Amino acid sequence: MSTEQLADLTQPQRDRLAFVELRVRFIGEIRRQDLVTRFGIQSAAASRDLALYKEWAPGNIDYDAKAKSYVLGPSFRPVFDFPPERVLSWLTQGFGDGEPMRRKTWVVSESPSRLTHPDLDVLASVTRAIHQECPLGIEYHSISSGRTAREIVPFALIDNGLRWHVRAFDRKSEEFRDFVITRIKNPIALKGQPVATHEMSDQDIQWTRIVELELVPHPDQSRPEITEMDYDMKDGSIRMRVRAAVAGYTLLRWNVDCSPDHSLRDEQYRLWLSDPLALYGVENAKLAPGYQAPNGAKNR
Repeated sequence: MSTEQLADLTQPQRDRLAFVELRVRFIGEIRRQDLVTRFGIQSAAASRDLALYKEWAPGNIDYDAKAKSYVLGPSFRPVFDFPPERVLSWLTQGFGDGEPMRRKTWVVSESPSRLTHPDLDVLASVTRAIHQECPLGIEYHSISSGRTAREIVPFALIDNGLRWHVRAFDRKSEEFRDFVITRIKNPIALKGQPVATHEMSDQDIQWTRIVELELVPHPDQSRPEITEMDYDMKDGSIRMRVRAAVAGYTLLRWNVDCSPDHSLRDEQYRLWLSDPLALYGVENAKLAPGYQAPNGAKNR
């Protein structure tokens, strides 16, 4: 599909075709009803959109008569140039799935950018595997082990503020782990391989366990009332419930002093975890600034 062909379409048509591509590339399938529900159009119009996309991007989608849906084609090549931020906001927050284009902003603004973004083709393989509950063969590069071949069963994306991870069961170690998506190469869907009960997300204790945290103004920082204003505290604290699997990431991202004696006194530590014992048994508690395992115990 050329730029000239896209320009001949109306904006609503371009948005619908972009939605078709997003669904197929990152979810692995799309049905006519998905377009009807998303855009409030008639079934006949949805059929025309799918036929038009198939005509203009041959090889991108195929019709699966058994599943009654359109699926990823064997020679997919993206038509729309979506920025990674848009893709990730759509995958994780459900918005931004229209045609990617520069729009005039209402106010001038700046925000810190990420140092890295995941490769969209790798991300697409991961998200399709998540949606289709399909094991994934990958080449993974880790600091400790170097390059290794793995088979994983992915089920969720995790944003730690710096990098995107995929939470998955690792068949090599027989454990649930986080894999940095930028370190994944050559992903291959292992279709036809069954997923065992012990590999499913509901067996991941760190994922299913909910940790209750109370954050308060740091006792050794001045102007606690300003901290309460900045963090919209109620009754002088923030009470939050997070999955154990992301607790360490959250506390690191927020620069929360997790030492038992609030000993981190640099200016960035405006918050203190009032009960560090709440992190007992949390595997990634080691990421929390100042955290000390009680009685010399070591969190994994």
